[in-house]
Amino acid sequence: MTEQFVGAITLPDGTAVRGRGRRRPLPPGPLPTYGLYLGRSPDAPGRRLFGRRRPPWRPDWPADWVDWPDFRVPRDGGAAAAQIEHAYSMARSGERVEVACGGGTGRTGTVIACMAILAGHPADDAVGWVRQHYRRHAVETRGQRRWITWFATQYLASGDARP
Repeated sequence: MTEQFVGAITLPDGTAVRGRGRRRPLPPGPLPTYGLYLGRSPDAPGRRLFGRRRPPWRPDWPADWVDWPDFRVPRDGGAAAAQIEHAYSMARSGERVEVACGGGTGRTGTVIACMAILAGHPADDAVGWVRQHYRRHAVETRGQRRWITWFATQYLASGDARP
């Protein structure tokens, strides 16, 4: 995977990951080999289209979805944390990993901050790091900042984390 993954940032340990908003077009260059998407899966039971003229977006590459409402935290924190670890592990192994929500700022920034922690960055500066290296306004709410703290202190410290 030697082609440049356009839009990717480098985490503190050298791992590359791309964050973006799904409402924006895909950047040029190679496609992701894996995506972690934040929001409601297009295949979620009970999902309604509310008059959409076209079907919901689905990537052409392997992907997982985290049920994560806009401006909030994931509905299942433990499952979300495990998926973040999985995506980070794939990126660490050289896969082209993309993390995206609708706008690419709040939820995506929260996940990238968690990945920065996994990459060895101090948890108390993860939001500052993601704002400096990804987007200036990343991690939009207090709840998202608290969730990053939970990820670092409760989830990782509990031993639920997989190496």
